[in-house]
Amino acid sequence: MKTTLLEGKKPAHFDKSIIGNLLLNASTPELVRQEKLIIGVRNEDGEIYRLIGATKHNSFMNAVEELFDLGLTDELEDSDELVEGCDAIFSESL
Repeated sequence: MKTTLLEGKKPAHFDKSIIGNLLLNASTPELVRQEKLIIGVRNEDGEIYRLIGATKHNSFMNAVEELFDLGLTDELEDSDELVEGCDAIFSESL
């Protein structure tokens, strides 16, 4: 899976946990957006600051499971719609 930080967006305080728990290869936003499935991660300001791209559904589901295990919530869990180009968007539960 590929990941990128979006320019000008502040990483969330839990970002190190994401890097530590998922096997991710750093890439450019353009290459990550070419992947089949996209996960966005929101910071405390509500902005998507990180994108994670998965080629295979299995990889996507593994990443989603890991993010849930970190205590994050997928705001698109009950939706089939893309939001901001993402298949899933994770953030901290309030």
